[in-house]
Amino acid sequence: MTTRTYYPTGSWRYMAGGWLAFGLFDAIQTVVSMHAMGMHHAWLTLFVVTAASWAPWAVLTPLILGLLQRFPLPTRNALPWTVHIAACLAVGAAWATWAALLEHATNPFAYAAGSAPFALLWKEKFLGNLITDALLYGAIAALCITLDAQHRLWHQRAASAQLAELLAQAQLSALKLQIEPHFIFNSLNAVTALIREKKDNDAIALIAALGDLLRRVTDSSQRQFVSMEEEIDFLRKYLEIQQLRFAERLRYRIDIPPALMRAQVPDFIVQALVENAIKHGIARRAKGGELTVTASRDGEVLTLSVANDGPPLAAPAQEQVGLSNTRQRLQALYGDASALLLRNHADSGVLATITLPYREH
Repeated sequence: MTTRTYYPTGSWRYMAGGWLAFGLFDAIQTVVSMHAMGMHHAWLTLFVVTAASWAPWAVLTPLILGLLQRFPLPTRNALPWTVHIAACLAVGAAWATWAALLEHATNPFAYAAGSAPFALLWKEKFLGNLITDALLYGAIAALCITLDAQHRLWHQRAASAQLAELLAQAQLSALKLQIEPHFIFNSLNAVTALIREKKDNDAIALIAALGDLLRRVTDSSQRQFVSMEEEIDFLRKYLEIQQLRFAERLRYRIDIPPALMRAQVPDFIVQALVENAIKHGIARRAKGGELTVTASRDGEVLTLSVANDGPPLAAPAQEQVGLSNTRQRLQALYGDASALLLRNHADSGVLATITLPYREH
């Protein structure tokens, strides 16, 4: 039986640091948004209470990782799912208890009549955070699966430095792993904001879209190629979630001729270019920008392009890890028959172009 190793020794420091950062972000967001709305609270107390309320997750994350190691996911067996659902509810109850105790003891909202009764606070926090509990627990599980996949991937690469297909497989897995950490937490922040604003339908839609993306990202089939239609369908869901984060700062247009929807493309190839354009282009502009995805065919050559009107490339341009992985993967799959070009586009912006042999899926 193969033992899964989700995290290295000493990683508790990174877990604690991650939850501390998450708590500080939530505290800052809460205080700033409420202060901007003209509310009057005990701001320092509210900041400390909000940040400290995440402590149960930091303390219980090693326990969750231990359960995931004992009852790995995903699986068709009902027992692991039952165990993790029960654990999720237990962690949620602990979180609600701790947060209710803090609020009841400190009255951070400075109510004249004092804090609400502990039982009422606990009930509100437990029931009100059920969706958040499930998302956080699911995010931890997804990250564990990713770390496990990364661990097994590196063992495979060390054991078999043989064919270009193995290199391409490794690059595909690396591209999948890049999506998850920052993307999941940004999505969770968006869900939290929607729940606070009582936009339940939007929150449910975002959760469903995030579930579809995670199912695709953690797909264990390790296939190399998909149809253009499937790649663009994934890309639309990815951009819809990103648009909730950036709102009007992100505008996008996808212009793919219907005749090219059957074209065969490497899995996640367009998403890698789009993610790079958002991270190093749109996100760096206060007013955001527009992103355009296009495709064209010239005989037996397929061209995929992603343009954004973000900041131009620095001189000399430093290639990011995602693009470097994409370039190596293209080389492994197609050799010199493919190319990835990154250059400044028009008066402002950057254009990334991939050319590869045209094949039908």
